[in-house]
Amino acid sequence: MKVMDASELYDPEFRKLIKSKEPTVIIPVGSLEQHGAHLPITTDSDIVTEIASRLAKKCGFIVFPTISYGFSVEHSPLFNTSLQTTTFRTVISNIINSLLENGVDTLRILNGHHGNVEPLYAYQRRPHLTKACFLQIHNYWQYMKHEFDHAGFVETSIMLAISDKVKMKKAKKGLITKGLSDEEIQRIKKLSTKPGGFPKVAKNGVWGDPTGATKRDGEKFLAEIVRNLAGSCQECQT
Repeated sequence: MKVMDASELYDPEFRKLIKSKEPTVIIPVGSLEQHGAHLPITTDSDIVTEIASRLAKKCGFIVFPTISYGFSVEHSPLFNTSLQTTTFRTVISNIINSLLENGVDTLRILNGHHGNVEPLYAYQRRPHLTKACFLQIHNYWQYMKHEFDHAGFVETSIMLAISDKVKMKKAKKGLITKGLSDEEIQRIKKLSTKPGGFPKVAKNGVWGDPTGATKRDGEKFLAEIVRNLAGSCQECQT
């Protein structure tokens, strides 16, 4: 299928499409934050944009522009540009309300950043939403078997597959949890999500080891994620 994104939509045709086919709209959500010395600060947004495009092509969905700002205060004092949680939810709410007013009521938010999870779910839990539309939130990393990371093997491999901005010569190993007790890992994860907590557990801004990342692995991860996402989307709408 051809990818249908907002740059290909024109008012008369889009209104006609809404009335005739009740399309599904995907809204990718990323962040603007540090990803070590080897990945650009747009990494989360870059990855989720690519996955949304591939999913839209596979399922016949319409992909909207990525919301490239999220909630990333856990990375401070390393670089991040964050919205307040209330502002973040308001942005999401305004977009969805506008789509509903225009007759689009089947929506999927594809999330690319851990810090966005709770604000997104807090919005989804609003009682009126279940009556107004079908809204599903997908965290893309939950659709792969490999343990996820931050600027580590997974993210670096995916970026190698979709971008020429990766500086592998600057890639360095970061926090490695292998060998730690479950209790210690949970303590670290909890600390890493608090404001300013991530650099306390991963000083160089990297969770994992990016040094062995490859483009080939990135393509495998992308194929697995999109395949599993597509399967989930079909199940949700049957």
